[in-house]
Amino acid sequence: MAPFAPFEARPALAVAVSGGRDSVALAILAHEWARARQGRVLALVVDHGLRPESAGEARSTCERLASLGIEAELLAWSGAKPATRIQQAAREARYRLLFEACRRRGILHLLMAHHAGDQAETLAMRAARDSGPDGLAGMAALVEHRDARLLRPLLAVPRARLTTTLQARGIGWIDDPSNEDRRFERVRVRQDGGAVLAPAGGRAVRDREVARVALQTLDVGPQGVAMDQLAVSDLSKEIAGRLLGRVVQAVAGGAYPPRRERLERAVARLSQAQDSGGPGKSRDFTLSGCQLMLRRDPATRRLRWIVRPESGRRNTKTPGQPLVPAAFFACGVSAATHLD
Repeated sequence: MAPFAPFEARPALAVAVSGGRDSVALAILAHEWARARQGRVLALVVDHGLRPESAGEARSTCERLASLGIEAELLAWSGAKPATRIQQAAREARYRLLFEACRRRGILHLLMAHHAGDQAETLAMRAARDSGPDGLAGMAALVEHRDARLLRPLLAVPRARLTTTLQARGIGWIDDPSNEDRRFERVRVRQDGGAVLAPAGGRAVRDREVARVALQTLDVGPQGVAMDQLAVSDLSKEIAGRLLGRVVQAVAGGAYPPRRERLERAVARLSQAQDSGGPGKSRDFTLSGCQLMLRRDPATRRLRWIVRPESGRRNTKTPGQPLVPAAFFACGVSAATHLD
C-alpha cells in the first residue's frame, strides 16, 4: 500500500469482492492493513445475475466476510442483460455499481484484486490486438476517477501466494465456473499459456513525463483546455499522443482515450500547424467528441490548441468529471508517489 500514499489518518477502503480466492485474500489483507491504522474496510460484492446460483453465492460471500469482521454490501446488477458482449457489459455495470457505492459511502479508495497472472493475460490479449505502448504497459496500479481512486496493490503478486494466504488462515472461497468457459478470450489465454510479462517500469516512466509536460504545457479555463502549439510540436510523438489522449478523454468524459491510429493522425495535425499558415477554422478538427481549434492567445500572441466538447455535445457519461485528470494537477511531479 505504501506506493499509494498518502491516506487519511484512519483510512477507509472499499474492496471489490467477487467471492473468488483473489478478492477474498485482498479483503483479508486490506482489513488487516486498515485495522492496524484504526481504519475500516467495506467489501462490495456485486451480483451480476448471470447465473441462477449467483445470488446465493453473493450472499454466502457476504456472510463469510462478516464472520471475519469485515462489513460487506451486496450490489445487484438489475434489469435486462445483453445477448452479446456480455463480459464487457458486466464489467461496465460492475464498475458503475462499485463507484456509485464509494460515492454514497464517502470512500476515496477502491481496491481491485488483479494480480500478476491477470496482468500477464491482459498483456497477451493486447499484444494480439497490436496495442501501442499504453496497452502493452499493462493495467495501471492506480487510476484516478471522479468518485474514487482505483488501486491494484496485488499486480506484482502471483496468484499462488494469494491461495496460500487463505489456506494458511483456513478461509474458503467460491470458484466461478465462468472462469473455465473457453468462450471468453481471457480464459483461452490462461488455459493455453499465452500470457506475457509486463515491461518493468515502462508505464510509470511515461506517466511521470506526461504529468511533467501537462503541468508545463496546459492551461485549463472556461473555454476548455489550451495547449501551447510550439510546446506540443516539440514533444515526442508518444508523449504528445499520451497527453492529447488524456485531455480528450477527460474533456469528452469517455471511458478510454481515443484509439491509437486516430491519436497518431491528430498528433500529426497538431505539430504540422505552423504560424505561417495562421490560425483559423480550416485548422480545426474533431476527435472523439472534442473539438480542437488553433487560436492565437490575445495576451501572449502565441498559438494554442483549444480542446473543448464538440459543439452540441455534453459530457453525459461522467457528469461533473474534472476537465483534466487529477493525477496531473493534484500534486507536483516530485511528490507524485502514486506514479512510481
